[in-house]
Amino acid sequence: MEDVTGVGLCPLTGDVTAMGLCPLTGGLTHGVSAMGLRPLMEDVTAVVLRPLTPTSPSPAPSPFSPPCSRPSPLPPGAGPGALPAPLGAGLPAAAPRQAPAQPRAPRTTTPGVPGARARPKGSREGRQVVGEAQPGSAGLAGCPPEPSPCSSSSSSSSSMERGKMAELESLETAAEHERILREIESTDTACIGPTLRSVYDGEEHGRFMEKLEARIRNHDREIEKMCNFHYQGFVDSITELLKVRGEAQKLKNQVTDTNRKLQNEGKELIIAMEELKQCRLQQRNISATVDKLTLCLPVLEMYSKLREQMKSKRHYPALKTLEHLEHTYLPQVSHYRFCKIMVDNIPKLREEIKEVSMSDLKDFLESIRKHSDKIGETAMKQAQQQRNLDNIVSQHPRISGGKKSKKEVCASSDLEVKTTSPMSEQDSGILDVEDEDEDEEVPGAQDLVDFSPVYRCLHIYSVLGAQETFENYYRKQRRKQARLVLQPPSNMHETLDGYRKYFNQIVGFFVVEDHILHTTQGLVNRAYIDELWEMALSKTIAALRTHSSYCSDPSLVLDLKNLIVLFADTLQGYGFPVNQLFDMLLEIQDQYSETLLKKWTGVFRNILDSDNYSPIPVTNEEMYKKIVGQFPFQDAELEKQPFPKKFPFSEFVPKVYNQIKEFIYACLKFSEDLHLSSTEVDDMIRKSTNLLLTRTLSNCLQNVIKRKNVGLTELVQIIINTTHLEKSCKFLEEFITNITNVLPETVHTTKLYGTTTFKDARHAAEEEIYTNLNQKIDQFLQLADYDWMAMEPGSKASDYLVDLIGFLRSTFAVFTHLPGKVAQTACMSACKHLSTSLMQLLLEAEVRQLTLGALQQFNLDVEECEQFARSGPVPGFQGDTLQLAFIDLRQASWT
Repeated sequence: MEDVTGVGLCPLTGDVTAMGLCPLTGGLTHGVSAMGLRPLMEDVTAVVLRPLTPTSPSPAPSPFSPPCSRPSPLPPGAGPGALPAPLGAGLPAAAPRQAPAQPRAPRTTTPGVPGARARPKGSREGRQVVGEAQPGSAGLAGCPPEPSPCSSSSSSSSSMERGKMAELESLETAAEHERILREIESTDTACIGPTLRSVYDGEEHGRFMEKLEARIRNHDREIEKMCNFHYQGFVDSITELLKVRGEAQKLKNQVTDTNRKLQNEGKELIIAMEELKQCRLQQRNISATVDKLTLCLPVLEMYSKLREQMKSKRHYPALKTLEHLEHTYLPQVSHYRFCKIMVDNIPKLREEIKEVSMSDLKDFLESIRKHSDKIGETAMKQAQQQRNLDNIVSQHPRISGGKKSKKEVCASSDLEVKTTSPMSEQDSGILDVEDEDEDEEVPGAQDLVDFSPVYRCLHIYSVLGAQETFENYYRKQRRKQARLVLQPPSNMHETLDGYRKYFNQIVGFFVVEDHILHTTQGLVNRAYIDELWEMALSKTIAALRTHSSYCSDPSLVLDLKNLIVLFADTLQGYGFPVNQLFDMLLEIQDQYSETLLKKWTGVFRNILDSDNYSPIPVTNEEMYKKIVGQFPFQDAELEKQPFPKKFPFSEFVPKVYNQIKEFIYACLKFSEDLHLSSTEVDDMIRKSTNLLLTRTLSNCLQNVIKRKNVGLTELVQIIINTTHLEKSCKFLEEFITNITNVLPETVHTTKLYGTTTFKDARHAAEEEIYTNLNQKIDQFLQLADYDWMAMEPGSKASDYLVDLIGFLRSTFAVFTHLPGKVAQTACMSACKHLSTSLMQLLLEAEVRQLTLGALQQFNLDVEECEQFARSGPVPGFQGDTLQLAFIDLRQASWT
């Protein structure tokens, strides 16, 4: 609503009024004219007030003064426009007029009124005010004096002066000035410049100024006449205007109050309107927003779904969602900025999905590299369970009920090859160390691994058209892992766990690859798997050859063999060829045999060193049967003898015999599960046993025989023991035949060389007996102290010789259990050595002469030797065969 107290302009002064009241008249201006008072003010200002505006630089005469009389001076504060007291009360006095500093511009005359000034625009022409002043009436107080046109004296004097001047001027100059004055009066003020310039270009501008002043004064007089004519109407109008002023003030107050009330009342309405406007705007915005969101929400939902899928690592569904979002939803709202951002982020999201899926694949590869041994262990347990189950079915085909544990299975298999040695129990099954039942299911190796990262990554790269890149990367990384897996630890040969962990890693690696081969299409192929397996097989065999050569424990080698067999069976179950592994096991068998021989070397040495080399005494039937059960010995005469009685051999005979059987058992255990025929097993066992007899046992016996501190009793017992061991070789062959089911008559059957071994040992012992006897004889002869210059002989043989003969008698008494030829040979050898040694005493270089007494003493000693020979210390000699050993000595003593 427009304020009624708007700003207005005073038509009299042109001042801006705050409340619409003119400062000169106190009347309403713009605000009042809006209410219908404008025509009145226009009339007043056009007819009355406008002429009061100063127009001349010189003081003008008052329109109320007589035209020919000069008014008296005005009192202070009065001016030319002052009104009488009743009429001009409350009106401001006009300011005194000042003379202009420069010449005033000529005034435009009103057409049709000679000498009159042009009316200002907006004045109403032809209108007269009642009570117009007449010429000769009293004018306004304070008008400046103006000379009357009737004063002839002043006119005549000025005319005379003009006449004098006119005489000086030319008629052309006067005419020119008149023309200029007319142009000034009739020309527009904007074009008056050239006219005034023509005045100043001349030299008579002073006279022109006088004419101009005279012309101005004439016009002023005309104006004053007109003002005097309309003065009474102005006064009446002012009186009416003053009345209107009071009413206008009341109206102003009413309008102001009404405006204030209206403004106060309209504040709430304005506030409500603003709120309504704001609500309408919000409603319109909400409606538009809902429409836009209806289009954008599916896009945002799909994008949120995409983020959720990526957060939950569902990369393949995320890729599908991303494709759907790109081709279906985003084109509908492509003009929005966030959609453009999404479009720009789509390649980044694809790369992020690729990177995340590849990161998952790397984590998967790292995980299976760390857990390959666990996967392989599980796979090998499954293979072991399957093998045990197959053994149970093959051994007990008719038994369908009841479940056996692994220990029971091993016990049942031990019944077939019964042994009393603890070593057979110690060397049984390396993997049967757990007490778990057979019915306990071992989870599948594939169940231990989550292959979903591989499948997801393969699908993602397939969708993105980079399947070949993924396949190359996967194969390259797995080849690197295969090289790491196939690199054995440096101390692998020290413990079985080192081999087990090595095999578990290899099995775990190929179990994973086999599963990938059968569950994916194109990621790996059979050629790739075969290439990896060939590399793994060559490296594994090379590592096993190297590390197995360091093994000196046959138990470890046997456990290694069982582990290799299980390793081969496990991989064979997954379709990998393992023939080279079994061929390599045959090479390890040689290594195993060497370790067995080394081990049994220590065993035999301990037995031989701990033996007392005395016949085994038995005091009751139980002990007798125990010995007979350990060693195949039969002697009817011994059985008839009452207890206590003695076996002819010492304790090392049954011990050595049992250890040979244990060796055969150990060889048999290595041949198990090698997929060998019975003939091959029999041949392998016989060859190893021959090595045991001909090399290991023979060396041990030779070492015992050739020891410095061995006595004749020990040597005799060794000969007796080897004789019985030689007889037991046929029982060893029967034992081998029983466990291999290969008859000795088979063409390619190897014979045992035990007979040769024991014969050689016996011969060595015999030679050692001969040597030992000769050494003892030499020791006694060193005590001989013949006095070759003695005059009389002694009454008996020499003491040293008597002691020597006593020693020989006791020694040969022990030879009763030796074979007859051995005892006879030893006795004959001793006699010959004694005869030769005595002959040497006679033939020494130091003996230069002999007395008869000394020779007779020597003869007594020879007779003692002959008496010993005739006594038959060893049975079996015919006639005087033993005496012939001293025949040369007898001949020498007779001479």
